[in-house]
Amino acid sequence: MNRNKILIMEDEAAIRFGIQGFLEVHGYEVACVESCKGALDSFRSYRPDAMITDYMLPDGNALELLPRLREIDPGIPVIILTGHGSIDLAVRAIKEGAEQFLTKPVELPSLLTILQRLLENQRIRQKQMAGKAQQARQTVNPFLGTSSIIRQLSEHAKRILSAESPVLIQGETGTGKSMLAEWLHYNGPRAEEAFVDMNCAGLSRELLETELLGHEKGAFTGATTSKTGLLEVAHRGTVFLDEIGDMDPQIQPKLLKVIEEKRFRRVGEVRDRQVDIRLIVATHQDLNLLVKEKKFRSDLYFRVNTIQLTVPSLRDRAEDIPLLARYLLGRIAADMGRGGMTISPEAEPALQSYQWPGNIRELRNALERAVLLSEDSTLRLQDMRFEIPTGNELSSEWKNLTLNELEQKYIAQVLQEEHGNVERAAKRLDIPRSSLYQKIKRYRITFSKI
Repeated sequence: MNRNKILIMEDEAAIRFGIQGFLEVHGYEVACVESCKGALDSFRSYRPDAMITDYMLPDGNALELLPRLREIDPGIPVIILTGHGSIDLAVRAIKEGAEQFLTKPVELPSLLTILQRLLENQRIRQKQMAGKAQQARQTVNPFLGTSSIIRQLSEHAKRILSAESPVLIQGETGTGKSMLAEWLHYNGPRAEEAFVDMNCAGLSRELLETELLGHEKGAFTGATTSKTGLLEVAHRGTVFLDEIGDMDPQIQPKLLKVIEEKRFRRVGEVRDRQVDIRLIVATHQDLNLLVKEKKFRSDLYFRVNTIQLTVPSLRDRAEDIPLLARYLLGRIAADMGRGGMTISPEAEPALQSYQWPGNIRELRNALERAVLLSEDSTLRLQDMRFEIPTGNELSSEWKNLTLNELEQKYIAQVLQEEHGNVERAAKRLDIPRSSLYQKIKRYRITFSKI
């Protein structure tokens, strides 16, 4: 991971080199400029974490420069140094957005302490913007279970924790891909930085672009203020893009540039910005097939597929279902003020026999529904409110189907049971209505509405 980057604007060589050498010894990456024009160009392209500037420069002063810097990025702290300080000047500088106003000669240890505090405050703000608070404690352990397949996934994930390469997480809907992405972040070297996530499915190109990259004021109708994109919010942290297979083809080359060059442009901006992120993406689709169908760029596929992890479906780890069910039930019951709830012994084998097309998400929903509807402290099979085949009751007709055939047959069955009501069927399947329409089209499922 890159070191904190500091931009120094100072036209006196002795002061400039003195500060630069001192900060580099303490582990910072430092760039220097000697004019306001050079500062503006470097502020955009270098993307510093903080800036130290002299008050008076040959082509202007810091008070004139500060508003222009804040237009580029208001989150980067600026420290002003001056040989002619006054209370009035200091007040004006703070009003314009400077974090500190120091008089020369500055004591370098004091400058270092101030810089460290400003960077720590900046890091805290980024975490708050990303909504990190409480997420780590709320995340379900993605490796809960004793099956060999989940143990293997755990071993693979631990091996790549410190890697900076993009990670592709594959798995069916509801298997816990986002939980694995969070685990990779909070157990990796960027754990103290921001974790931001976005689902690419169902977003228009315009909305996806502005959410991811941000936009400048006046970039389009309605852009009355500048907007910071998720890439900037996650600077030095992790970006998780779920359902990347649904990403608009026009956005894909811009994401590729971020991965390869660590640069991007806000919508309506003409200069690049630098960003340091770790990228994790996920999909339930076959990206290789999408590449062949010209729906996903091959160069982006090869970049995001550097490290691949596959989250197994519940039916592939049936021995883990009782443990998962008990764990999820404990959390659900505690949230509802009904601690101490258990699952009856006869219900657990039945849970293992069910196919769980919605995987962990469907299991959680079934348990939550059962807790709401049951008045007893023990959940029985009938409390689950759906038919679960047990033992040898699962017909050979269903056992011999491929995954795609199974999904097609199950969706058709649910649509029939819901009398063609797509909204109710989507709720039962625990997928967005738009996704259900896509599956109906893909599988060419016909049904009648009543």
